Amino acid sequence: MGPKLVNESLPEEGVKMDHRDSDLEASIETPIEKTPTQVAMDFPDGGLRAWSVAVGAAGVLFCTFGYANAFGVYQEYYQTHQLRHESPSTISWIGSLQIFFLFGGNCFGGPLFDRFGAKVIWPAAVAYVFSVMMTSLCTQYYQFMLAQGVLGGISMGMSMAPAMAATGQYFHKKRGAAIGLAVAGSSLGGVIFPIALSKMVYNESLGFGWSIRILGFIMLALLGPACFAIRARLPPRVSNFFLPSAFKEITYVSLLGASFLMVMGVFMPFFYLPSFAIGKGMSTQLASYIVSILNGASFFGRVIPGVLGDKLGRLNAFAAAAFASGILILCMQAINSNAGIIVFSALYGFCSGAIVSGMSTCLAQIPKDPRNIGTYMGMGMAVSSVAALISPPIDGAIIKQYGGYDQVAIFSGVLVLAGAVVAIWVKHTTGKGVFGKV
Repeated sequence: MGPKLVNESLPEEGVKMDHRDSDLEASIETPIEKTPTQVAMDFPDGGLRAWSVAVGAAGVLFCTFGYANAFGVYQEYYQTHQLRHESPSTISWIGSLQIFFLFGGNCFGGPLFDRFGAKVIWPAAVAYVFSVMMTSLCTQYYQFMLAQGVLGGISMGMSMAPAMAATGQYFHKKRGAAIGLAVAGSSLGGVIFPIALSKMVYNESLGFGWSIRILGFIMLALLGPACFAIRARLPPRVSNFFLPSAFKEITYVSLLGASFLMVMGVFMPFFYLPSFAIGKGMSTQLASYIVSILNGASFFGRVIPGVLGDKLGRLNAFAAAAFASGILILCMQAINSNAGIIVFSALYGFCSGAIVSGMSTCLAQIPKDPRNIGTYMGMGMAVSSVAALISPPIDGAIIKQYGGYDQVAIFSGVLVLAGAVVAIWVKHTTGKGVFGKV
């Protein structure tokens, strides 16, 4: 007979298996299921799907926030055409109300995204294009307020919130770069829309109505693919619509305070720099390009500091951008030449762009559960919306009172610097110290 074959890998019948072997076998057969929180924290941080969401968000912000950044052209045009009998402060309420609802709309758009997913962006996008078309038909002040200020602002915010929140769900280590790319879309829109608007609106063959309608058709063509690319990574949460417990977190509340102060001052040049430039002797045609220069430089200011923030600390980049922007606004009163205004526009666009993207990035990193990013961002933007509402009319009133821009430059510059100081305090509340990488 041949030798007896024995399977050495299996225990013989009647031999009791060691409990450690049985545990190992059970662990192989039954994989450990991740909790919803663990799944939420498993960020892709890249890949075609993730970056397509970021690019889609950039497209949405191109059409919304980028268009809002062009209000400086509207301000100048309304002062000399349809609303020439209104004061600059009164006209600026249209833009400030638009920015107010743009930020305030996030208060509902963010939680809606967390509860129902990315499908909530479609009705908002349709309403936004409708508001642009209605603006083209306006002739009276109240009509501009309703179409451009109220409906336009709300639909902007309701469109932006899902786009920004979806981007935050896909990125963690590269979140600054991804959100910076998304917000940079608004800078690109802020370059193209003012140039296109100023070229068309002063063209007698087109006029105001068709100039605005052409922009509306461009937005319609861009928003469709952009909204289609935006998808939620995580399943909807089923908790409260708002999360009031967030306001008990000292870091979150401190960040809201810093953002409020910065927003109070940072938009002044976007509204009044063209008028400031004309007052210094710049031609109306060249002054119309100032807003485009601002937004062109802010494209790099929203991407580069975002990448640096991922490496050096997002709050560090946020505070540094605020310090630089505040100092630049204070220097605005000393500018007297066309060359100086153009250089200021480029420098300020870069620094202020980092504030806008940095605020979104810092708000997105506060919640411990990524499923709450939309709500945290939405509530934070709603607080900042109050500053966006009141600051341009206050700036306009200061300009009218003193007949110049020195006082409003001091007012806005000090506010932004105060926000930078509070941002340093936010770093302290994180427990990593003022000089830590946060």
